[in-house]
Amino acid sequence: MTKIQNLIRVLIGLLAFVLVFHVLILFQIIPFNMVWGGRLQSEQEMYWFESISTFLNLLLIWALSLKAKGDQRKSIDIILWIFFILFSFNTVGNLFAHSDFEKYFSILTFIFAVVLFNILWKKKD
Repeated sequence: MTKIQNLIRVLIGLLAFVLVFHVLILFQIIPFNMVWGGRLQSEQEMYWFESISTFLNLLLIWALSLKAKGDQRKSIDIILWIFFILFSFNTVGNLFAHSDFEKYFSILTFIFAVVLFNILWKKKD
């Protein structure tokens, strides 16, 4: 197994935990006022934002899975670069969140951005 495949496995594992986190929000086990910068105004907004977030996480897992299998399509790399940019901006956004709980997620989004950068930047072993 290559270093890139190991990085991908770690990232997919972390994303699985993130998906569980979003499911806990959807079922309101975690209050939705603690996420999205504390800006959500209603349950309907929460369902909309959490559904999009869940979809995007599944898309990232799918793209990473293809990358791990050696898929060389440019479209996969483009998707992963978009996620790198998204996580980079999200890191900054989390730093300015209203809740301390969400500020701690800037650490996780920073790790995601760094790992994605390493996956995309390094040549295949």
